[in-house]
Amino acid sequence: MLVWSARVFRLVFSHHLNLSCARPTKQTSCWNFGIIAARRGQGTMEASQGLEIPNTKAEPSVEAATELLPGETVVKEGKAAILFPSANEVFYNPVQEFNRDLTSAVITEFARELLVQRGVKLVVPGEEDRVVVSLGEEEVEEEKKEEEEEEKNGADEPALTATVGEKCEKGLRVLEGLAASGLRSVRFALEVPGLQSITANDFSPKAAALIARNAMYNGVSHLIQASCKDASMLMYEMRGKKQRYDVIDLDPYGSPATFLDAAVQAVSDGGLLCVTCTDMAVMAGNSGETCYSKYGSVSIKSKYCHEMALRIILHSLDQRAGVYQRYIQPLLSISADFYIRVFVRVFTGQATVKNSASKQALVYNCTGCGSFYLQRMGRRTSNGRQMKYSAATGPPVGPECEHCGQRHQLGGPLWAEAIHDLTFVQKVLSAVSANPGRFGTSKRIEGVLSMVTEELEDVPFYYTLDSLSSSIRCNTPPMLQFRSALLHAGYKVSLSHACKNAIKTDAPPATIWDIMRCWVN
Repeated sequence: MLVWSARVFRLVFSHHLNLSCARPTKQTSCWNFGIIAARRGQGTMEASQGLEIPNTKAEPSVEAATELLPGETVVKEGKAAILFPSANEVFYNPVQEFNRDLTSAVITEFARELLVQRGVKLVVPGEEDRVVVSLGEEEVEEEKKEEEEEEKNGADEPALTATVGEKCEKGLRVLEGLAASGLRSVRFALEVPGLQSITANDFSPKAAALIARNAMYNGVSHLIQASCKDASMLMYEMRGKKQRYDVIDLDPYGSPATFLDAAVQAVSDGGLLCVTCTDMAVMAGNSGETCYSKYGSVSIKSKYCHEMALRIILHSLDQRAGVYQRYIQPLLSISADFYIRVFVRVFTGQATVKNSASKQALVYNCTGCGSFYLQRMGRRTSNGRQMKYSAATGPPVGPECEHCGQRHQLGGPLWAEAIHDLTFVQKVLSAVSANPGRFGTSKRIEGVLSMVTEELEDVPFYYTLDSLSSSIRCNTPPMLQFRSALLHAGYKVSLSHACKNAIKTDAPPATIWDIMRCWVN
Protein backbone atom coordinates (compact mmCIF):
# COMPACT_ATOMS: atom_id res chain seq x y z
CA MET A 1 0.00 0.00 0.00
CA LEU A 2 1.11 3.56 -0.53
CA VAL A 3 2.55 5.66 2.30
CA TRP A 4 -0.28 8.20 1.76
CA SER A 5 -2.99 5.61 2.39
CA ALA A 6 -5.85 5.64 4.87
CA ARG A 7 -4.68 7.95 7.66
CA VAL A 8 -3.87 10.97 5.45
CA PHE A 9 -6.89 10.56 3.16
CA ARG A 10 -9.25 10.20 6.13
CA LEU A 11 -7.82 13.33 7.74
CA VAL A 12 -8.15 15.41 4.54
CA PHE A 13 -11.58 14.33 3.44
CA SER A 14 -13.31 14.22 6.81
CA HIS A 15 -12.38 17.90 7.17
CA HIS A 16 -13.37 18.72 3.58
CA LEU A 17 -16.81 17.17 4.09
CA ASN A 18 -17.44 19.31 7.16
CA LEU A 19 -16.43 22.43 5.22
CA SER A 20 -18.47 22.14 2.04
CA CYS A 21 -20.69 19.02 2.13
CA ALA A 22 -23.01 19.49 5.05
CA ARG A 23 -25.98 18.15 3.08
CA PRO A 24 -24.69 15.55 0.58
CA THR A 25 -27.09 14.34 -2.09
CA LYS A 26 -26.84 11.98 -5.04
CA GLN A 27 -25.82 14.82 -7.29
CA THR A 28 -23.24 16.17 -4.82
CA SER A 29 -19.90 14.49 -5.41
CA CYS A 30 -18.81 14.53 -1.75
CA TRP A 31 -17.39 11.41 -0.21
CA ASN A 32 -15.10 10.08 2.48
CA PHE A 33 -11.86 8.88 1.04
CA GLY A 34 -11.04 6.71 4.04
CA ILE A 35 -13.25 3.99 2.52
CA ILE A 36 -11.28 4.02 -0.73
CA ALA A 37 -7.92 3.93 0.98
CA ALA A 38 -9.01 1.06 3.22
CA ARG A 39 -10.40 -1.00 0.34
CA ARG A 40 -8.07 -0.21 -2.53
CA GLY A 41 -7.18 -3.92 -2.80
CA GLN A 42 -10.83 -4.77 -3.49
CA GLY A 43 -11.14 -2.24 -6.33
CA THR A 44 -14.34 -0.77 -4.91
CA MET A 45 -15.94 2.33 -6.47
CA GLU A 46 -18.18 3.16 -3.48
CA ALA A 47 -16.63 6.62 -3.42
CA SER A 48 -18.80 7.71 -6.32
CA GLN A 49 -21.99 6.84 -4.37
CA GLY A 50 -21.71 9.70 -1.87
CA LEU A 51 -20.82 7.56 1.17
CA GLU A 52 -19.77 9.22 4.41
CA ILE A 53 -18.17 7.85 7.58
CA PRO A 54 -18.95 9.55 10.92
CA ASN A 55 -15.98 11.46 12.24
CA THR A 56 -15.33 10.11 15.73
CA LYS A 57 -11.97 11.82 16.26
CA ALA A 58 -11.16 15.38 17.09
CA GLU A 59 -11.51 17.88 14.25
CA PRO A 60 -8.10 18.45 12.56
CA SER A 61 -6.98 21.97 11.77
CA VAL A 62 -6.69 23.23 8.20
CA GLU A 63 -2.98 23.80 8.78
CA ALA A 64 -2.50 20.16 9.73
CA ALA A 65 -4.50 18.94 6.75
CA THR A 66 -2.46 20.99 4.29
CA GLU A 67 1.03 20.33 5.58
CA LEU A 68 3.47 19.05 2.97
CA LEU A 69 3.84 15.29 2.96
CA PRO A 70 7.25 13.66 2.45
CA GLY A 71 8.40 14.14 -1.14
CA GLU A 72 5.72 16.72 -2.04
CA THR A 73 6.56 19.92 -3.90
CA VAL A 74 4.66 23.16 -4.49
CA VAL A 75 4.14 24.41 -8.06
CA LYS A 76 2.99 28.00 -8.50
CA GLU A 77 1.04 29.13 -11.56
CA GLY A 78 -1.09 32.24 -11.78
CA LYS A 79 -2.59 32.90 -8.34
CA ALA A 80 -2.53 29.21 -7.39
CA ALA A 81 0.02 27.17 -5.43
CA ILE A 82 -0.48 23.48 -6.11
CA LEU A 83 0.83 20.49 -4.15
CA PHE A 84 2.34 17.72 -6.24
CA PRO A 85 3.72 14.34 -5.14
CA SER A 86 7.34 13.70 -6.05
CA ALA A 87 6.35 10.64 -8.05
CA ASN A 88 4.53 11.57 -11.24
CA GLU A 89 1.25 10.10 -10.00
CA VAL A 90 -0.90 13.06 -11.09
CA PHE A 91 -0.51 14.57 -14.54
CA TYR A 92 0.74 18.17 -14.80
CA ASN A 93 1.76 19.91 -18.03
CA PRO A 94 3.48 23.30 -17.54
CA VAL A 95 3.46 23.91 -21.33
CA GLN A 96 -0.30 24.47 -21.19
CA GLU A 97 -0.10 27.52 -18.95
CA PHE A 98 -1.16 29.53 -22.02
CA ASN A 99 -4.21 27.29 -22.35
CA ARG A 100 -5.19 27.84 -18.72
CA ASP A 101 -4.53 31.60 -18.85
CA LEU A 102 -6.66 31.96 -21.98
CA THR A 103 -9.46 29.90 -20.42
CA SER A 104 -9.55 32.11 -17.33
CA ALA A 105 -9.72 35.19 -19.55
CA VAL A 106 -12.53 33.75 -21.69
CA ILE A 107 -14.62 32.57 -18.72
CA THR A 108 -14.23 35.99 -17.07
CA GLU A 109 -15.67 37.78 -20.10
CA PHE A 110 -18.38 35.14 -20.48
CA ALA A 111 -19.33 35.61 -16.82
CA ARG A 112 -19.32 39.39 -17.28
CA GLU A 113 -21.81 39.13 -20.16
CA LEU A 114 -24.05 36.57 -18.48
CA LEU A 115 -24.13 37.92 -14.92
CA VAL A 116 -24.91 41.51 -15.91
CA GLN A 117 -28.34 40.15 -16.88
CA ARG A 118 -28.70 38.89 -13.31
CA GLY A 119 -27.75 42.22 -11.78
CA VAL A 120 -24.23 41.14 -10.82
CA LYS A 121 -21.14 43.26 -11.52
CA LEU A 122 -17.72 41.59 -11.65
CA VAL A 123 -14.69 43.08 -9.93
CA VAL A 124 -11.42 41.78 -11.38
CA PRO A 125 -8.16 42.71 -9.63
CA GLY A 126 -6.23 45.20 -11.76
CA GLU A 127 -9.29 46.41 -13.70
CA GLU A 128 -10.23 49.36 -11.48
CA ASP A 129 -8.99 51.78 -14.16
CA ARG A 130 -9.86 49.72 -17.21
CA VAL A 131 -8.72 51.08 -20.57
CA VAL A 132 -10.02 49.95 -23.96
CA VAL A 133 -7.34 48.99 -26.51
CA SER A 134 -8.47 51.34 -29.30
CA LEU A 135 -10.88 53.93 -27.96
CA GLY A 136 -12.80 55.51 -30.82
CA GLU A 137 -15.98 57.55 -30.90
CA GLU A 138 -18.12 54.50 -31.61
CA GLU A 139 -16.64 52.63 -28.65
CA VAL A 140 -17.22 55.61 -26.35
CA GLU A 141 -20.88 55.66 -27.39
CA GLU A 142 -21.17 51.91 -26.84
CA GLU A 143 -19.64 52.24 -23.36
CA LYS A 144 -22.11 55.01 -22.50
CA LYS A 145 -25.01 52.84 -23.67
CA GLU A 146 -23.75 49.92 -21.58
CA GLU A 147 -23.47 52.14 -18.51
CA GLU A 148 -27.00 53.48 -19.07
CA GLU A 149 -28.35 49.93 -19.42
CA GLU A 150 -26.57 48.89 -16.23
CA GLU A 151 -28.08 51.88 -14.41
CA LYS A 152 -31.57 50.99 -15.69
CA ASN A 153 -31.14 47.37 -14.67
CA GLY A 154 -29.90 48.41 -11.27
CA ALA A 155 -32.74 50.92 -10.70
CA ASP A 156 -35.22 48.20 -9.74
CA GLU A 157 -32.77 45.94 -7.91
CA PRO A 158 -29.47 46.93 -6.25
CA ALA A 159 -26.52 45.61 -8.24
CA LEU A 160 -24.50 42.88 -6.55
CA THR A 161 -20.72 42.87 -6.68
CA ALA A 162 -18.79 39.65 -7.27
CA THR A 163 -15.10 39.39 -6.43
CA VAL A 164 -12.56 36.61 -6.86
CA GLY A 165 -12.45 33.94 -4.18
CA GLU A 166 -15.97 34.68 -2.93
CA LYS A 167 -19.07 32.59 -3.52
CA CYS A 168 -21.72 34.35 -5.62
CA GLU A 169 -25.23 32.94 -5.15
CA LYS A 170 -26.25 34.17 -8.60
CA GLY A 171 -22.95 33.12 -10.13
CA LEU A 172 -21.82 30.42 -12.54
CA ARG A 173 -21.67 26.70 -11.82
CA VAL A 174 -18.48 25.27 -13.32
CA LEU A 175 -17.43 21.69 -14.01
CA GLU A 176 -13.88 20.59 -14.75
CA GLY A 177 -14.47 17.04 -15.90
CA LEU A 178 -10.83 15.87 -15.94
CA ALA A 179 -9.21 17.89 -13.20
CA ALA A 180 -6.04 15.87 -12.36
CA SER A 181 -4.40 17.96 -9.60
CA GLY A 182 -7.18 20.57 -9.61
CA LEU A 183 -4.82 23.32 -10.80
CA ARG A 184 -7.29 24.71 -13.32
CA SER A 185 -10.18 24.69 -10.84
CA VAL A 186 -8.11 26.39 -8.14
CA ARG A 187 -7.07 29.05 -10.63
CA PHE A 188 -10.71 29.64 -11.58
CA ALA A 189 -11.60 30.08 -7.91
CA LEU A 190 -8.75 32.55 -7.34
CA GLU A 191 -8.86 34.45 -10.65
CA VAL A 192 -12.44 34.42 -12.00
CA PRO A 193 -15.12 36.37 -10.09
CA GLY A 194 -18.80 35.54 -10.11
CA LEU A 195 -18.65 31.80 -9.44
CA GLN A 196 -21.21 29.91 -7.37
CA SER A 197 -19.43 26.55 -7.32
CA ILE A 198 -16.72 24.53 -9.06
CA THR A 199 -16.92 20.76 -9.35
CA ALA A 200 -13.42 19.38 -9.89
CA ASN A 201 -13.78 15.77 -11.02
CA ASP A 202 -11.29 13.04 -11.76
CA PHE A 203 -11.69 9.27 -12.05
CA SER A 204 -8.39 8.67 -10.25
CA PRO A 205 -8.76 8.43 -6.44
CA LYS A 206 -5.25 9.81 -5.98
CA ALA A 207 -6.05 12.81 -8.14
CA ALA A 208 -9.37 13.42 -6.37
CA ALA A 209 -7.64 13.35 -2.98
CA LEU A 210 -5.06 15.82 -4.23
CA ILE A 211 -7.80 18.13 -5.53
CA ALA A 212 -9.34 18.37 -2.05
CA ARG A 213 -5.96 19.06 -0.46
CA ASN A 214 -5.13 21.74 -3.03
CA ALA A 215 -8.49 23.41 -2.46
CA MET A 216 -7.72 23.61 1.26
CA TYR A 217 -4.15 24.70 0.67
CA ASN A 218 -5.35 27.66 -1.42
CA GLY A 219 -8.28 28.51 0.85
CA VAL A 220 -11.01 27.86 -1.72
CA SER A 221 -12.74 24.80 -0.22
CA HIS A 222 -15.95 26.83 -0.03
CA LEU A 223 -16.00 27.02 -3.84
CA ILE A 224 -14.44 23.74 -5.00
CA GLN A 225 -16.11 20.37 -4.53
CA ALA A 226 -13.88 17.35 -5.17
CA SER A 227 -15.48 14.51 -7.12
CA CYS A 228 -14.30 11.00 -8.01
CA LYS A 229 -16.52 9.79 -10.85
CA ASP A 230 -16.44 8.87 -14.48
CA ALA A 231 -16.72 12.27 -16.21
CA SER A 232 -19.35 11.10 -18.69
CA MET A 233 -21.54 9.55 -15.99
CA LEU A 234 -21.29 12.71 -13.89
CA MET A 235 -22.43 14.86 -16.82
CA TYR A 236 -25.24 12.45 -17.72
CA GLU A 237 -26.50 12.70 -14.13
CA MET A 238 -26.64 16.50 -14.45
CA ARG A 239 -28.67 16.70 -17.67
CA GLY A 240 -31.74 18.16 -15.97
CA LYS A 241 -32.51 21.78 -16.83
CA LYS A 242 -32.05 22.89 -13.22
CA GLN A 243 -28.91 20.81 -12.71
CA ARG A 244 -26.86 21.78 -15.77
CA TYR A 245 -23.54 23.58 -15.50
CA ASP A 246 -22.98 27.07 -16.87
CA VAL A 247 -19.40 26.20 -17.86
CA ILE A 248 -17.92 22.78 -18.67
CA ASP A 249 -14.18 22.45 -19.25
CA LEU A 250 -12.79 19.27 -20.85
CA ASP A 251 -9.02 19.04 -21.18
CA PRO A 252 -8.22 15.32 -21.64
CA TYR A 253 -4.93 13.67 -22.38
CA GLY A 254 -5.76 12.71 -25.97
CA SER A 255 -9.18 12.74 -27.59
CA PRO A 256 -12.29 14.24 -25.95
CA ALA A 257 -14.60 12.27 -28.27
CA THR A 258 -16.02 9.98 -25.57
CA PHE A 259 -17.13 12.95 -23.44
CA LEU A 260 -18.77 15.15 -26.08
CA ASP A 261 -22.22 13.53 -26.09
CA ALA A 262 -22.60 13.99 -22.33
CA ALA A 263 -21.09 17.49 -22.41
CA VAL A 264 -23.54 18.96 -24.93
CA GLN A 265 -26.40 17.75 -22.72
CA ALA A 266 -25.01 18.82 -19.33
CA VAL A 267 -24.23 22.44 -20.26
CA SER A 268 -26.99 25.00 -19.65
CA ASP A 269 -28.85 26.82 -22.40
CA GLY A 270 -26.42 29.49 -23.56
CA GLY A 271 -23.69 27.91 -21.44
CA LEU A 272 -20.00 27.72 -22.32
CA LEU A 273 -18.27 24.52 -23.40
CA CYS A 274 -14.44 24.52 -23.47
CA VAL A 275 -12.77 21.56 -25.21
CA THR A 276 -9.12 20.67 -25.83
CA CYS A 277 -7.91 18.08 -28.37
CA THR A 278 -4.32 16.81 -28.30
CA ASP A 279 -4.72 13.95 -30.79
CA MET A 280 -3.48 16.13 -33.62
CA ALA A 281 -1.97 13.24 -35.60
CA VAL A 282 -5.47 11.83 -36.07
CA MET A 283 -7.15 15.16 -36.80
CA ALA A 284 -4.40 16.42 -39.13
CA GLY A 285 -4.75 13.61 -41.67
CA ASN A 286 -2.41 10.81 -40.59
CA SER A 287 -5.32 8.51 -39.83
CA GLY A 288 -8.51 9.58 -41.57
CA GLU A 289 -10.42 6.40 -40.72
CA THR A 290 -9.69 6.84 -37.00
CA CYS A 291 -10.76 10.48 -37.21
CA TYR A 292 -14.06 9.41 -38.76
CA SER A 293 -14.73 6.85 -36.02
CA LYS A 294 -14.12 9.46 -33.30
CA TYR A 295 -15.48 12.69 -34.78
CA GLY A 296 -17.63 11.64 -37.75
CA SER A 297 -15.30 13.36 -40.21
CA VAL A 298 -12.48 12.21 -42.50
CA SER A 299 -9.27 14.18 -42.10
CA ILE A 300 -6.83 14.54 -45.01
CA LYS A 301 -3.20 15.60 -45.22
CA SER A 302 -3.01 19.23 -46.30
CA LYS A 303 -1.22 22.49 -45.54
CA TYR A 304 -4.31 23.78 -43.72
CA CYS A 305 -4.50 20.73 -41.43
CA HIS A 306 -4.51 22.77 -38.19
CA GLU A 307 -7.56 24.80 -39.19
CA MET A 308 -9.16 21.61 -40.52
CA ALA A 309 -8.74 20.07 -37.06
CA LEU A 310 -10.61 23.04 -35.53
CA ARG A 311 -13.44 22.66 -38.02
CA ILE A 312 -13.64 18.90 -37.43
CA ILE A 313 -14.15 19.26 -33.67
CA LEU A 314 -16.73 22.02 -34.22
CA HIS A 315 -18.56 19.76 -36.68
CA SER A 316 -18.55 16.94 -34.14
CA LEU A 317 -19.90 19.18 -31.37
CA ASP A 318 -22.67 20.59 -33.56
CA GLN A 319 -23.65 17.14 -34.82
CA ARG A 320 -23.94 15.68 -31.32
CA ALA A 321 -25.78 18.74 -30.03
CA GLY A 322 -28.26 18.51 -32.92
CA VAL A 323 -29.46 15.11 -31.68
CA TYR A 324 -30.93 16.91 -28.66
CA GLN A 325 -32.31 19.89 -30.61
CA ARG A 326 -29.32 22.01 -29.62
CA TYR A 327 -26.76 23.93 -31.65
CA ILE A 328 -23.39 25.62 -31.10
CA GLN A 329 -22.08 29.15 -31.50
CA PRO A 330 -18.26 29.26 -31.63
CA LEU A 331 -16.71 32.09 -29.60
CA LEU A 332 -13.02 31.34 -30.08
CA SER A 333 -11.08 28.51 -31.77
CA ILE A 334 -7.32 28.32 -31.30
CA SER A 335 -4.56 26.13 -32.71
CA ALA A 336 -1.46 26.36 -30.52
CA ASP A 337 1.61 24.22 -29.91
CA PHE A 338 0.55 20.55 -30.05
CA TYR A 339 -3.20 20.98 -29.41
CA ILE A 340 -6.35 22.81 -30.41
CA ARG A 341 -8.78 24.56 -28.07
CA VAL A 342 -12.36 25.63 -28.81
CA PHE A 343 -14.82 27.73 -26.79
CA VAL A 344 -18.45 27.38 -27.88
CA ARG A 345 -21.83 28.35 -26.49
CA VAL A 346 -24.60 25.76 -26.65
CA PHE A 347 -28.21 26.82 -27.25
CA THR A 348 -31.52 25.01 -27.60
CA GLY A 349 -33.74 25.69 -30.62
CA GLN A 350 -35.46 23.28 -32.96
CA ALA A 351 -35.83 25.82 -35.76
CA THR A 352 -32.16 26.83 -35.71
CA VAL A 353 -31.01 23.21 -35.65
CA LYS A 354 -32.44 22.84 -39.16
CA ASN A 355 -29.65 25.11 -40.39
CA SER A 356 -27.03 22.62 -39.30
CA ALA A 357 -26.70 20.79 -42.64
CA SER A 358 -25.98 24.02 -44.51
CA LYS A 359 -23.24 24.87 -41.98
CA GLN A 360 -21.26 21.71 -42.79
CA ALA A 361 -19.23 21.05 -45.92
CA LEU A 362 -17.06 18.51 -47.71
CA VAL A 363 -13.64 19.59 -48.99
CA TYR A 364 -12.06 18.51 -52.29
CA ASN A 365 -8.28 18.84 -52.04
CA CYS A 366 -6.01 18.39 -55.07
CA THR A 367 -3.17 15.95 -54.37
CA GLY A 368 -0.93 17.79 -56.86
CA CYS A 369 -1.12 21.56 -56.50
CA GLY A 370 -3.11 21.79 -53.23
CA SER A 371 -6.10 23.68 -54.66
CA PHE A 372 -9.22 23.11 -52.59
CA TYR A 373 -12.97 23.52 -53.05
CA LEU A 374 -15.84 23.33 -50.56
CA GLN A 375 -19.15 21.55 -51.10
CA ARG A 376 -21.92 22.43 -48.62
CA MET A 377 -23.91 19.50 -47.23
CA GLY A 378 -27.22 21.36 -47.45
CA ARG A 379 -28.78 24.48 -48.89
CA ARG A 380 -31.09 27.05 -47.34
CA THR A 381 -32.79 30.04 -48.94
CA SER A 382 -34.84 32.76 -47.33
CA ASN A 383 -38.37 33.28 -48.59
CA GLY A 384 -39.66 36.22 -46.59
CA ARG A 385 -40.14 35.06 -43.03
CA GLN A 386 -39.80 31.42 -43.97
CA MET A 387 -36.65 29.44 -44.62
CA LYS A 388 -36.59 26.86 -47.38
CA TYR A 389 -34.26 23.87 -47.13
CA SER A 390 -33.08 21.72 -50.02
CA ALA A 391 -30.32 19.34 -51.03
CA ALA A 392 -27.02 20.81 -52.16
CA THR A 393 -25.83 20.41 -55.76
CA GLY A 394 -22.37 19.38 -56.87
CA PRO A 395 -19.64 18.34 -57.10
CA PRO A 396 -17.69 21.60 -57.58
CA VAL A 397 -14.81 19.85 -59.38
CA GLY A 398 -14.28 17.50 -62.30
CA PRO A 399 -12.57 14.09 -62.29
CA GLU A 400 -9.16 15.80 -62.48
CA CYS A 401 -7.75 19.11 -61.27
CA GLU A 402 -8.07 21.80 -63.94
CA HIS A 403 -4.70 23.28 -62.94
CA CYS A 404 -2.37 20.28 -62.66
CA GLY A 405 -4.38 17.25 -63.83
CA GLN A 406 -4.11 15.35 -60.53
CA ARG A 407 -6.99 13.78 -58.62
CA HIS A 408 -8.81 15.17 -55.59
CA GLN A 409 -9.02 13.79 -52.08
CA LEU A 410 -12.37 14.06 -50.29
CA GLY A 411 -12.43 15.15 -46.65
CA GLY A 412 -15.06 16.09 -44.12
CA PRO A 413 -17.78 16.84 -43.37
CA LEU A 414 -16.55 19.77 -41.30
CA TRP A 415 -17.75 23.12 -39.92
CA ALA A 416 -17.83 25.69 -42.73
CA GLU A 417 -19.09 28.75 -40.83
CA ALA A 418 -17.12 31.28 -38.77
CA ILE A 419 -14.96 29.74 -36.04
CA HIS A 420 -14.69 32.95 -33.97
CA ASP A 421 -17.08 35.57 -32.59
CA LEU A 422 -14.98 38.66 -33.28
CA THR A 423 -17.01 40.90 -30.95
CA PHE A 424 -16.40 38.54 -28.04
CA VAL A 425 -12.73 38.08 -28.98
CA GLN A 426 -12.24 41.85 -28.97
CA LYS A 427 -13.67 42.04 -25.43
CA VAL A 428 -11.26 39.38 -24.21
CA LEU A 429 -8.37 41.13 -25.96
CA SER A 430 -9.28 44.50 -24.43
CA ALA A 431 -9.48 43.01 -20.93
CA VAL A 432 -6.11 41.23 -21.21
CA SER A 433 -4.38 44.26 -22.74
CA ALA A 434 -5.69 46.57 -20.02
CA ASN A 435 -4.53 44.21 -17.27
CA PRO A 436 -1.27 42.62 -18.49
CA GLY A 437 -0.10 41.60 -15.03
CA ARG A 438 -3.03 39.25 -14.54
CA PHE A 439 -1.55 36.35 -16.54
CA GLY A 440 1.95 35.08 -17.11
CA THR A 441 1.32 34.63 -20.83
CA SER A 442 -0.53 37.91 -21.43
CA LYS A 443 1.77 38.96 -24.28
CA ARG A 444 1.17 35.73 -26.15
CA ILE A 445 -2.59 35.95 -25.58
CA GLU A 446 -2.58 39.49 -26.98
CA GLY A 447 -0.61 38.39 -30.04
CA VAL A 448 -2.83 35.39 -30.83
CA LEU A 449 -6.10 37.25 -30.26
CA SER A 450 -4.90 40.22 -32.31
CA MET A 451 -4.23 37.86 -35.20
CA VAL A 452 -7.62 36.21 -34.72
CA THR A 453 -9.44 39.55 -34.95
CA GLU A 454 -7.82 40.18 -38.35
CA GLU A 455 -8.73 36.79 -39.86
CA LEU A 456 -11.42 36.64 -42.55
CA GLU A 457 -14.58 35.27 -40.92
CA ASP A 458 -16.23 33.73 -43.96
CA VAL A 459 -13.21 32.07 -45.61
CA PRO A 460 -12.41 28.51 -44.54
CA PHE A 461 -8.80 27.30 -44.88
CA TYR A 462 -5.72 28.93 -46.37
CA TYR A 463 -2.82 28.55 -48.78
CA THR A 464 0.85 28.72 -47.84
CA LEU A 465 3.35 30.56 -50.00
CA ASP A 466 6.00 27.85 -49.72
CA SER A 467 3.62 25.13 -50.96
CA LEU A 468 2.45 27.30 -53.88
CA SER A 469 6.06 27.96 -54.87
CA SER A 470 7.00 24.31 -54.49
CA SER A 471 4.20 23.23 -56.85
CA ILE A 472 5.64 25.25 -59.76
CA ARG A 473 9.29 25.11 -58.59
CA CYS A 474 9.98 28.82 -58.20
CA ASN A 475 11.26 31.19 -55.55
CA THR A 476 8.79 32.13 -52.85
CA PRO A 477 7.26 35.59 -53.46
CA PRO A 478 7.31 38.13 -50.60
CA MET A 479 4.19 37.99 -48.45
CA LEU A 480 3.50 41.72 -48.87
CA GLN A 481 3.64 41.56 -52.65
CA PHE A 482 1.39 38.52 -52.85
CA ARG A 483 -1.22 40.08 -50.56
CA SER A 484 -1.08 43.34 -52.53
CA ALA A 485 -1.70 41.46 -55.78
CA LEU A 486 -4.83 39.84 -54.34
CA LEU A 487 -6.12 43.16 -52.98
CA HIS A 488 -5.55 44.91 -56.33
CA ALA A 489 -7.47 42.09 -58.02
CA GLY A 490 -10.48 42.94 -55.83
CA TYR A 491 -10.34 40.08 -53.33
CA LYS A 492 -10.14 39.96 -49.54
CA VAL A 493 -7.01 38.63 -47.89
CA SER A 494 -5.69 38.04 -44.36
CA LEU A 495 -3.21 35.99 -42.39
CA SER A 496 -4.05 33.08 -40.07
CA HIS A 497 -3.08 32.42 -36.45
CA ALA A 498 -2.76 28.71 -37.27
CA CYS A 499 0.20 29.09 -39.67
CA LYS A 500 2.83 31.82 -39.87
CA ASN A 501 3.04 31.99 -43.70
CA ALA A 502 -0.63 31.36 -44.44
CA ILE A 503 -2.81 33.33 -46.85
CA LYS A 504 -6.58 33.34 -46.32
CA THR A 505 -8.47 34.74 -49.30
CA ASP A 506 -11.79 34.50 -51.08
CA ALA A 507 -10.02 34.45 -54.44
CA PRO A 508 -10.65 31.28 -56.48
CA PRO A 509 -7.72 28.91 -57.19
CA ALA A 510 -7.56 30.13 -60.80
CA THR A 511 -6.70 33.64 -59.61
CA ILE A 512 -4.10 32.31 -57.17
CA TRP A 513 -2.27 30.48 -59.96
CA ASP A 514 -2.53 33.47 -62.34
CA ILE A 515 -0.69 35.56 -59.73
CA MET A 516 1.94 32.86 -59.28
CA ARG A 517 2.51 32.67 -63.06
CA CYS A 518 2.94 36.43 -63.18
CA TRP A 519 5.49 36.19 -60.38
CA VAL A 520 7.49 33.58 -62.31
CA ASN A 521 7.45 35.66 -65.49
